Amino acid sequence: MNSQFIGFMQGRLSPIRNGRIQSFPWETWEEEFETASRIQIRKMEWTIDSENFDSNPLLTSAGNEKIKSLMSLVNLEIPSVTCDYFMENPPWKTDPDGIFRGIESILTGMSEIGAKILVIPLVDNSSLIDSKSFSHAFHFFSRVSDLLGASDLKIAFETDLGPERFADFMSEFAEERYGVNYDIGNSASLGFNPTEEFAAFGPRVINVHVKDRALGGTTVPLGTGNADFQTVFRCLNDLGYVGNLIMQTARAHDGKHAEVLATYREQIVRWMEEAK
Repeated sequence: MNSQFIGFMQGRLSPIRNGRIQSFPWETWEEEFETASRIQIRKMEWTIDSENFDSNPLLTSAGNEKIKSLMSLVNLEIPSVTCDYFMENPPWKTDPDGIFRGIESILTGMSEIGAKILVIPLVDNSSLIDSKSFSHAFHFFSRVSDLLGASDLKIAFETDLGPERFADFMSEFAEERYGVNYDIGNSASLGFNPTEEFAAFGPRVINVHVKDRALGGTTVPLGTGNADFQTVFRCLNDLGYVGNLIMQTARAHDGKHAEVLATYREQIVRWMEEAK
């Protein structure tokens, strides 16, 4: 693991909107590039949700050009995109063809800016709660496989499944196109054992969200919740993990979002060093 792989979730450097911990920062998305550069963070995970979906800059020609210009200006990379849009609109609860077209648009935008991983959250409204939703998810994402291959992209699934069930789900998908997004805080909130999780599906992890949550509770500042960061980073180190570590961390309630994110980054670096 290398500290250069530490990035942030888009929106974490902007004011909280409508009381939501995560949403696309419509008013300040351009400013986040400069702020990230100022605190020497060089990776951002883009976010797409249902709000004004078709107008998200990643999905428009003008927006795409602006993104590339800003990336070049401040030397920042966007290696991944989180698709909360899918979580809000799982195809087994809405129009599957419409959602497929939405995913197709996202993948096209990703190819333009060089992003390689699309994070699909199968949690909350899109949780795989039974065999029917398992089947729907498998058939839907099997349709997406050709799109991924044509652009050399990957999907990283995030779920609230236990280790063995998650491993069983992943076994249905080809390793070269589908992997796991490991969310440290969500696993901690669900009471999962990191050692058991990495034993079950560790080699499939291609993206990591770094956050802390209380057991059965919400996101809290790093190191104050139930997450066992020492074990997680040791497991990642043992795997030889060289992917991204995206800070999806608790927000600053005093508005000092950049300062808090810089502090979190230094804490992550310490955990990485201790895991060696």
